[in-house]
Amino acid sequence: MNEERFKKTYTQGKLNVTEIWVDQETGVQYVFHMAGYAGGMTPLLDADGKPCIADLTKDV
Repeated sequence: MNEERFKKTYTQGKLNVTEIWVDQETGVQYVFHMAGYAGGMTPLLDADGKPCIADLTKDV
């Protein structure tokens, strides 16, 4: 498989960066935020606290 497992689907900002990444195997979406030298990633959750899942049948 030549495709990378994680794919960036959204980005905003230059100094304070927020991105959304999708796990291409599970569809789970993650939000990544970086400010200066610090950063972190966590699953993106819906209103019920469950992970947001991308539809992998569409071009993500």
